[in-house]
Amino acid sequence: MIGILFAIIGLPNDTLTTSPQHLDEVVVVSRGQGGKRSAKGQVASIDEHLRELSHVELVRRGSYAWEPMVNNMQTERLSTTIDGMKIFYACTDKMDPVSSYVESGNLQSISLSSGLNGNPQATGNIGGALDLRLRKAGFGAAPRAATVTAGYEGNGHLQVYGADGAYSGQSVYVNGGAFYRHAGNYKAGGSREVEFSQFQKVNAFVNGGLRLTANDIAEATLIADRATDVGYPALNMDVAKAEAIITSLAYKHLFNDSKLETWETKVYYNHITHIMDDTKRPDVEIHMDMPGKSWTAGAYSLLTGSAGRHTARLNIDGYYNRLFADMTMYPGGAAPMYMVTWPDVGTLNVGAALADDIRLTASSTLHFTGKLSWQHQRLNSDEGYQALSVFFPGMQQQYHQTTGRIAASYQLQSAASLFSAGIGWGSRAPTVTEAYGYYLNNTFDQYDYIGNPRLKNESAIEVNANYQISFFNSQLSIGLDANAFFFYNYIIGQFERRLSAMTVGAEGVKVYGNIPHATIANISLSADWQPLKELRLTAKGAYSLGRDDEGDGLPLIAPLSYLSRLTYTTGRLSVMAELKGHARQSKYGAKYGETPTAAWTIVNISAARQFSADNSQFSVRAGVENLFDRHYATYADWCHIPQKGRNIYLNLTFEL
Repeated sequence: MIGILFAIIGLPNDTLTTSPQHLDEVVVVSRGQGGKRSAKGQVASIDEHLRELSHVELVRRGSYAWEPMVNNMQTERLSTTIDGMKIFYACTDKMDPVSSYVESGNLQSISLSSGLNGNPQATGNIGGALDLRLRKAGFGAAPRAATVTAGYEGNGHLQVYGADGAYSGQSVYVNGGAFYRHAGNYKAGGSREVEFSQFQKVNAFVNGGLRLTANDIAEATLIADRATDVGYPALNMDVAKAEAIITSLAYKHLFNDSKLETWETKVYYNHITHIMDDTKRPDVEIHMDMPGKSWTAGAYSLLTGSAGRHTARLNIDGYYNRLFADMTMYPGGAAPMYMVTWPDVGTLNVGAALADDIRLTASSTLHFTGKLSWQHQRLNSDEGYQALSVFFPGMQQQYHQTTGRIAASYQLQSAASLFSAGIGWGSRAPTVTEAYGYYLNNTFDQYDYIGNPRLKNESAIEVNANYQISFFNSQLSIGLDANAFFFYNYIIGQFERRLSAMTVGAEGVKVYGNIPHATIANISLSADWQPLKELRLTAKGAYSLGRDDEGDGLPLIAPLSYLSRLTYTTGRLSVMAELKGHARQSKYGAKYGETPTAAWTIVNISAARQFSADNSQFSVRAGVENLFDRHYATYADWCHIPQKGRNIYLNLTFEL
């Protein structure tokens, strides 16, 4: 849709997808060429890679597991997949977004499709779709390869260690590895320690492939991820354990001498367990146990082909997910109190998606994408059903919805410019939290939230445009990017003064409801100037606006932001200086409990040097973040928890 890029990211030759993939942006995590890359390289966290993408901001509740937002929309309006696999978080407070269950060591890249231009497996992606692509050795690559990484950050004493290895033959490949992170409490600007910001995590993975015939292969993936002792300074509780098992088995076929090109079918299963913990917090009035679990089994089948001016992709997918969460409170010497917060909701979703790239002329293309999905939900917990029935008499134990999206964009490219414009419509069903959540405390506005099983589907119309032009033999390029989303039946929490809060200290109760309409609009201006071969200056400014049906500001809408980078590269040495910041947040969602944040500006510097000998390569990356130790918080820092102060880091990577 916006600024469509054909990204070649150096994938191994096991990939059977030959059709162009429409992506708005790609960030490279592991080996590969093209796309963006974090200054910290492969040692960077998934969150640090994500913030390199345009349209992406991150809600931060601590040092670990930041929640991605795309086009100023949170998880409810996004689709996040891992190699096309649907995965659902298991925490009612969104402490564990999908991106928290993988590591840089097992990812090749992260791709972004902005707005309704989702990938084939995306569902409910009004704001956008993120797909985290796994790194696989592939067939016919280097027979053997190994990588060892290590990193250290002074602020919080973050330690990162990783190792992986790969074998590649003509008929078999296998690669696997492990990654470990450990951090203590970090310090904000001015050396102020932020308590309960520690974490530790280990991630292990293995991928394998078997060539069945010249045109048929089978692939398997297993990921095990476990995080423990994770602190969340912006919340009332921490996490004792968050663990996931992610598995998949895929079959791929390449067609010869046919209008059909590839056919890929994948089945997958994942299980997530998330246990909150408040035992390490001082002065806890009522101790609580809050475990949550998520199970997902699914499959998709993707067929690609081309004929004449058309390049098409047809995808059929389906998944079944169960979400269950409960809470037990221990009020001193009194008897424990128990309630179900997610009533074991089973969701069955099946859908069909079609995309077609129509080459109109040598310089113009029409891109079309659409998807239709049917969903059935059932409350498996009678106790949870009975609790919600008190507020919604006559509610059913089973519901079904039909959702869809359709979008089209036109692209015109010349030697010095690129123009694209698009329009789309999409809808989404309410999430389990929005429809069935029961007394979920939100520390952002200090209200308890209750779901509403009678919510209507939310829908939106998107319009977008992008224009890029270059001058002086492409030494200077300027880009303008804009989109707007016009929502109908927008879902948001609404005051319910007839109910009393259950959480100690909560201001009251909100029940999710539909408001007639809302609007979110985003615009950005970017420039890239390369006056010398070794010198490059990039700059970008962005502004967003969000309004509800009464003209009041929506929460978590980014204020004016800016970023500029000066990079000097000579041979294998690269040095970068970065200036970034936000203006004061003046148009905030006061009605929804949001408070303003002050303007801030920070400076980061970094350097990278590569060394090579024989068949091995060694790289060193070092830098200083927040050079002047500024004490600040962004609009997306939950409850205004401050960001890190000055942080010196050193990362080492050895590849054999």
